[in-house]
Amino acid sequence: NERFTYYETIGGGQGACPDADGPSGVHVTMSNTLTPPVEALELAYPIRVRRHELRLGSGGQGRYRGGDGVVRELEVLEGCRASILSERRAHSPAGAHGGGPGAPGRNLLNGSELPAKATVELVPGDVLRIETPGGGGFGRR
Repeated sequence: NERFTYYETIGGGQGACPDADGPSGVHVTMSNTLTPPVEALELAYPIRVRRHELRLGSGGQGRYRGGDGVVRELEVLEGCRASILSERRAHSPAGAHGGGPGAPGRNLLNGSELPAKATVELVPGDVLRIETPGGGGFGRR
């Protein structure tokens, strides 16, 4: 809104490799970015973090598992606009060499699905939930 601007990148699951599981809740192919601590976010902005956790089971199956994505749920305490720029909502992250795909991501506003790219007006009490994709698995089990 006119009073504040906030930009956040949310990590996901990285794909597995030929000799190891993929890491969970990381910023894949991004550098120099971290998820801000909940306490810092809530102190600086009219936002309450209702949930921030790994999205267990979202990584693809395989000899080596893909990393799990993240669930980030934000409740707004003041009217504002939110823009989401996300990927891998319609198509799952692929597995490699027989590994299974990771779970696709989801974006929800008050429980209703949003597209991968959206701009929405929020009112106090609205809850924006981002579920990031899991990484693809590697190899057959």
